Formats: sequence, C-alpha cells, structure tokens
Amino acid sequence: MKGIAVRWLFLTFAIFMAAYMIDGIRVSGLPAAVMAAAVLGILNAFFRPVLLILTLPLTILTLGLFTFVINAILLMMASGVIGGFDVDGFGSALLGSLFISLVSWLLTMFISERGTVQYIDLKHKGGNRWEP
Repeated sequence: MKGIAVRWLFLTFAIFMAAYMIDGIRVSGLPAAVMAAAVLGILNAFFRPVLLILTLPLTILTLGLFTFVINAILLMMASGVIGGFDVDGFGSALLGSLFISLVSWLLTMFISERGTVQYIDLKHKGGNRWEP
C-alpha cells in the first residue's frame, strides 16, 4: 500500500512538472494535481488495457508509439473530469503524456511494492561477469 502512495506522489509531481514545462497544460494547485493523478491512475488501470487491446494492430504497426496517443487521450479525459486541471489540445496532451510517462517511469523505476527504494548491488567478478 505504501508503494501505491509513493507512486501516486510521483505521478502528482510529474503532472506539476508537465504543467510547468508545457504551455497547454495548467494545474490550479495541489488538490487539483492530486485528483488528476488519482483520476489518471484509475483511467490507466481500467481503460488503458481495453484501449491497448482494441488498438493492438495500430500499436504494432507504429512499433508501440501509438501507446503515447492512448496516454494523451486518457490525459485529456482526466482534464475533462477534474476542475483546475486543464489540457488545451491534443498536441499539448501528447507532449504532456510523453513527459509524464518519462518522469513517472524514471521516478518509479527504483520504488518497490513496499514503497522503499530498491537497487541491485553488482560486484565485478572479472572479464564480463557481474554478480549480485
């Protein structure tokens, strides 16, 4: 449960950063960003898998890049539900989805399910051999 809270905090931070970096995305304050992160998480949990399956041929054809279009659509859906979180158009949503995906991936890459920082300590064993 702690891991979900930490990831939610990181998604909120990513939404704030996207609003700061991209002109077409605006967040009125912390409550709007927290709610946007919650709604985006719910949309990603329930609608994203269905959309990925429905658009699988197009996703394969574009070598997975259509996934960012799906993320942009979900970001626009979240902005329609949350007051104080506005996305102006599809271009802003696409840039925002790229940015939020990148920041969230980088920040949550090291967070375990328990919410603690996780890393693998490798030791060089000579040549090209590394062991944990």
